[in-house]
Parts: sequence; structure tokens; C-alpha cells
Amino acid sequence: MVTISRFRDALSRLGMLTCALILTSCGGGGTGMNAPAPPSDPPAPVSGCTDCGTTFITLTDADGDFLSYNVDVVSLTLKRANGTLVETLPATTRVDFAQYVELTEFLTAATIPNGSYVAATMRLDYSNADITVEQNGAPVAARAVDASGNTLGIVDVTVTLDNRHHLVVAPGRPSLFSLDFNLAATNAVDLTTTPATVTVTPALVASLELVEQKDLRLRGPLVSVDRTAGTYVIDVRPFTMHSMRFGQVTVHTDADTAFEVNGTSYLGGAGLDALLAAGPGTATAAFGTLTTATREFEAQTAFAGTSVPGAGVDTVIGDVIARSGNVLTVRGGTVIRNGDAGRFARGNVQVTVGAGTKVVKGGSAPGQVVDIAAISVGQSIEAFGSATPVNSAALSGDWTLDATAGRVRMNPTRIYGFVKQSGPGALTLQLDSIAGRRVSAFDFAGTGMTPAQDADPANYEVMTGALNLSTLTAGEAAKLVGFPTPFGAAPPDFDARTLIDFPRLPAALAINWSPIGATAPFSIQEPGLLVLDLGNPAVGRVHVLQVGPRVFNLSQLPASPSIVPPQDGPAAYLIVLRGESHAFRDFSDFVAELGTRLDGSTTMVGFNATGNYDDASNTHTARSIDALLK
Repeated sequence: MVTISRFRDALSRLGMLTCALILTSCGGGGTGMNAPAPPSDPPAPVSGCTDCGTTFITLTDADGDFLSYNVDVVSLTLKRANGTLVETLPATTRVDFAQYVELTEFLTAATIPNGSYVAATMRLDYSNADITVEQNGAPVAARAVDASGNTLGIVDVTVTLDNRHHLVVAPGRPSLFSLDFNLAATNAVDLTTTPATVTVTPALVASLELVEQKDLRLRGPLVSVDRTAGTYVIDVRPFTMHSMRFGQVTVHTDADTAFEVNGTSYLGGAGLDALLAAGPGTATAAFGTLTTATREFEAQTAFAGTSVPGAGVDTVIGDVIARSGNVLTVRGGTVIRNGDAGRFARGNVQVTVGAGTKVVKGGSAPGQVVDIAAISVGQSIEAFGSATPVNSAALSGDWTLDATAGRVRMNPTRIYGFVKQSGPGALTLQLDSIAGRRVSAFDFAGTGMTPAQDADPANYEVMTGALNLSTLTAGEAAKLVGFPTPFGAAPPDFDARTLIDFPRLPAALAINWSPIGATAPFSIQEPGLLVLDLGNPAVGRVHVLQVGPRVFNLSQLPASPSIVPPQDGPAAYLIVLRGESHAFRDFSDFVAELGTRLDGSTTMVGFNATGNYDDASNTHTARSIDALLK
């Protein structure tokens, strides 16, 4: 079983895979089970179709207990109302779900026929899964098993849409379809075994809208540039793939779009000129948003050429856990070699920098060039240079990367902590985590102007500038985004650019029941309100509410929280049973279906809700719910 402390870790970084399908018409008329071997004749992608729409598929991951979760996505099949199956992926795609935090990645721009779609099935292959969890600050390998303890192989995860909200692909405005695969809700980690064991019960939450608004990433080789229109076209090639074409997408830019092409920064039109000069086939990666009305991708930042990880140069992506002189230690990072797929290194990656290393500080347009001293402990980086495995027989272990003639990109870093005190332009935290890693993983030696001034996680000093601290109170949880102070220059220890206080922190409520489950898990079950019956004798060991890094035992709250839908914006709710799962957009439909299912012969064994928590009213506003029935 997963313990409360491990479940806290899982909730603190809610793992979620999101597939968003954006469907533009061209006109015209099981979850959680081992599946059988792939059929000999799977539905084939449509080609040469004159009555089809374009499908953009994206994947994302929110914070999760996992440092890596590499699984092969074999297929993603949509089912029309008439029973026709349409395959949307042209090739098996290996995905590290754990690496997509606060980010969504475009997977493919497929072509599918117009019509009404009622279900989706994602086929996952765990045969060569590479899963890493954190134990006492160190990455350790984990084995994926089913509920019976059997090693996983092929798994089909199917979701059916509710009758009132089918996915319709028709002439006119593009449609949108998203699939969320919640790692925290569907994976239980047991660290008492060797290797660690991850019990998997996968489930997909389907929605006709993006429930979480995140930055989108779009990658692939350049096709063309339209300088007049301010756009460029790419062949979609997601993740670190070096072959295959997954359709074409147009990227829209404006005068504020920041470019970095082959290590040089540009802004607006000058970036398009540099992209044009680089020529077709140049690797690109753009970050931006999707315009709701037009379903157009608007780039805020675009990288091209050797500025794209793994394109012409080896790259290490991760967080600096220690620094000694000009050697940065990244433990548990992703190594992407030139022309090769990325791999997660569970050991240490020693990154060497020097006077010839170009360091760019992200978070501004264009990026600010700084000295190598700017890179301190806790900094999230992408380092470009020459990577070498320390032991070629163990490519997932220790590596070195020589960046003395290369580059390091400093990315904005997120930290969680508890407020100890605040004043004008500054606050002190009891630091809980950096970039999703527990502070026990970091060695702060050398961060201060003197050893006595090295950063202290128990009293982590944050410079907040003009950020509004008036809502903060002592003991409150908070999230900040910014940059650690340059190495050897603390205090303060961190320069914050963004503050997210307690009411806006992501909140996750999770509860389980005994193996037989509960026939009446709620004390109140109304169209707009659910209240869990915490006095039910079947309530299991997990019954927590986590808001950022703060964990509440539900049984110790004054009362069971009210669970309500948001007043506006998208939401997605899922009922999971063996062999089937059903998605709902409306909270009232979800509650009604629960009432029908919980008829005395069916029980609830798990309930996970994510959203925001208001402690004043003891109300959890849930934008997403997974209800597991038996």
C-alpha cells in the first residue's frame, strides 16, 4: 500500500497527461485493465481523405511523485457514433509523462473524418517502461504492476463521453477534445520493495475544453516562413523524436515573440528573419498559447537550430542540486544526445562550465546574458555541450557534460514553502521543495557570501520586490517562481518574480475506502454539492486534502469539505469501473450517474478531486474528479 507520507508526495506533484485534440473541419457530411495483444489489423490513419478534419493532439504533465515515467503510447483511437474506429497516431511514441509539468505538448496534427465521436482509447505499452520515483532525495527505479502484482504489458485505457456532450467534427469552427491521464490518482507507489513498485490503474478524463490553461509547446522541423503574415509552418515532431511527420501546424508570432536561433536572441520580425535564414528542416520548439476563438497557436517564445535540446548538440535538462567551483551537479535529469532520443539519468550529471560558456537567463524577452556565477543551487537549467556516460554499460546512471564552449539556459524555477515572516519586498520561508524536488535533495554549500550565510531551507530568504504580500500570513503555504540568487552571493536566497498564495494554490482531495468499498460514500449528494461521509467505517488510510505543500487530514477538519463545481470555466469528471470509464462535463450529470451506479451492488473505492480550496468556507471547488467504483 501507499503510505500517507508517500501519498502526500504524490499529491504535491499531481501527474497528469493531457491530450487535446483540436479539430478543424474541411467540409462535408477500459480503463485500468491489461488488454490483449494488439489486434492484427488496427484502424489505420486516414490518408487522401476529402471529408476530414485536422486533429491537433497534445500531451502534458502536472507535478507528480515521479521523476520519470517513460511509457510507449502505441495508439490513440477515436470511436464514432456509428462504431467506426479512427486511428490518430501514425507511429508509436515514447513519452516521459513526468517531464511535462505546467506544460502541454502538441503530439500530432492528424486527419480524421467529420462526424460525432463518442469514445477514445489510448493503448499504452509498459513492456519497456522506465519509471523513477524519489526516495530520500535520491532517484530510484520502479516497476509497474497491475492490481494483482503482475508486470504490466499492453494496457488499453478507454473513456466514453456522456450522451449530451459528444465530440462533433463538422464544417465551421474547430472543435477541441482533451484527455487527462492522472498519474497521482491512478498510480500507487510502494517503496518497501526492491525495486520500488508502482501499482497502475490508468484512467482517462475526457473534456471538450482544456480544463487547465497551460503553456503549450510545439516542436518539429521548419517547413516555411511567411514574413508578411508573421507566421511559420512546421512538421510536428514531438518530444525528442528525430524522424516521422505528425502533420503540419502554423505558428503565429508578433512583435513581442522572443526568438533564440542557434544561440542568438532576437525579438519579433528579426527572429522570423533568422528563422528564414536557417532554412527548411531546421529544428524548432515554440512555447505559447492556443487562441480559444480561432484555435490558432500563438508563440510567446520560439527556439530553433542548436537552441533546441538535442538538435546538433548534446543537452542536459534538470535542476542543480549542488555546485563546486565551475562544476554543477544535476541529479535525476534528462540527457538528450545529438541525434538520439532523450533518457532519464538516475545518477549524477556533472556539468562543467567556464569562461567560454554563454549563460542566458530566461523569463524575459529576449533572454538576458549573464555570468556563469548566476547559476546557483536550485536553478532549473538546460545545458548544451558534449555529454559522455561515465559507464556506457549503464546509460541511465552517471554522466558528464562539458559546456565550457557551450551554453546554459536558466529557466524560471518554482519553489514551495511555508511563510515564516514577511515584510516590505521580502519574506522568509520554511522551504518545502524546489522544482518539485524535496529540499533534502539539495546541497546549499557555497551559496552564501560566507559559509554562515549559505541558504538555509528552514529560513529561506526571498526577495519579492513589488509583489503584493498583504494576503500572506505566518504558516501559510505559498508558491513562488523566479531565480536563486547567484552562487556565493546569498542572502537573499531567491529572487521571486511571481507569487501564488494559498487560495490560488492547486488543491487535491483524495480518499479511499476498504477493499470492499462503500455503498454510501456521501452524506450529501445533490446536483451541485457532494459531501463525503468521513464517519463511514469503510474509510481507508488515505483521506487527505493537500493545498500546495500543506496536507490536511480530512478527519481532523471541523467538518467534511463541501465539494462543488466551479462557477465558470471548463471542468471534467470521470467515473471509473473495471473495463469502462465515463466522462462528464457537467457536475450535475456526474452526480446523477453516481446515484444510479451506487445502487447497493456497486461500491466506491477511491475518490480524487483537484481544484482549489477555500479554508474560510471549507469548500473545495473541483474542476476534475476521478471516482473509482467496484
